[in-house]
Amino acid sequence: MPGFSRFLQSATVRAMPICLWAWGLLFAARCEAASGAAVSTNTTFAAHMAELRKTAPKTFTLVEQKPFVVLGDESPELVRQRAEHTVKWAVDKLKSAYFPRDPVEIIDIWLFKDDESYRRHARVLFNDKPTTPFGYYSPAHRALIMNISTGGGTLVHEIVHPFMRANFPACPAWFNEGLASLYEQSGERDGHIRGETNWRLAGLQEAIRAGRTLSFQKLTGTSDEEFYGGNGSQNYSQFYAQARYLCYFLQEQGLLVKYYREFSGNAAQDPTGYGSLKKILGTPDMDAFKKGWEAFVLKLKFL
Repeated sequence: MPGFSRFLQSATVRAMPICLWAWGLLFAARCEAASGAAVSTNTTFAAHMAELRKTAPKTFTLVEQKPFVVLGDESPELVRQRAEHTVKWAVDKLKSAYFPRDPVEIIDIWLFKDDESYRRHARVLFNDKPTTPFGYYSPAHRALIMNISTGGGTLVHEIVHPFMRANFPACPAWFNEGLASLYEQSGERDGHIRGETNWRLAGLQEAIRAGRTLSFQKLTGTSDEEFYGGNGSQNYSQFYAQARYLCYFLQEQGLLVKYYREFSGNAAQDPTGYGSLKKILGTPDMDAFKKGWEAFVLKLKFL
C-alpha cells in the first residue's frame, strides 16, 4: 500500500500521539501482509493450474473455482456448469453458515462422466482402485475423485471435509460425517443450504424399530476407528445415518449452526460434543430427547 506508507511518513502523522502512530504502523503492516499473502496465493494457484494443464488428459476441461480446481471429461459447458452451480454454490453456502477459513491446500475435483471413466482414470491417474461407485477423497493426491453420473450428492459431502479440517481440525468422525452426510441431499431455503431426507432414512427407521440405535452419549463418544468400522461393520451405515439425522433434527429446529459454533468453540473442554449438544438442546434428560428424536425420525419420508 504505497499511498498509505507515504501518509504514515508525512509530518502530520509524525505529530500524532504515539498510540495512533503505532496503530497506523500495525494497520499498514497487516494490510501489506494480507496483500502479500494474496499475491502469493494467486501465484501458487496459477502455477498449480499450469502444471495441471500439462498433466491432465487433453480432452478434460479445467475450471478454476477457488479453493478448488474442477476437471471433467463431460462437455466443457457441463463441467463449467457443475463448477458454478454445484461446487461454488456449496462452497458459498457452507462458508456462509460454518467455515470462515478456506483449506490451506489446493484441492482438485475430478469429475468423471461415467463409471467406466471413473474407474479407468482412477487407475491411470492415481493408481487407485475405487471401493465405492460414487467417489472418494485421496489425501495423497489432494483430490476428490468422483463418478459424477451418480449425482452431485457425494461431491457436496466431500467438499465439507476439507473445510472442516481447516476450521475445526479436532472435529470427531461422528459430527464430521454427520454434517457431510446431511448435505448429500441438499437444496436451498431462504438463501441457506438445507439438508433433505435421503436414502439413509430407511435403514435408520428400521434400526429405531428394532431398538438398535445408540444413546447419543455413546454415539458422540465413538472413536474415529469405532465410527468408521469399515464397510464390513454391521453398524457402519447406522452410525452415519444416526449422526446425519441428529444434524437434520438440529437443522429443522434452527439449532445446527448454533451447535457447530458451540461445539467447535469449546472442543478442548468437550471433545465429543455431548456437553454442547445438551446445552444447545436445553435438556438434561437425553433419554427423553432420544425418544422424541426417534418419533420425529419415524415420521419422516424420503420420496
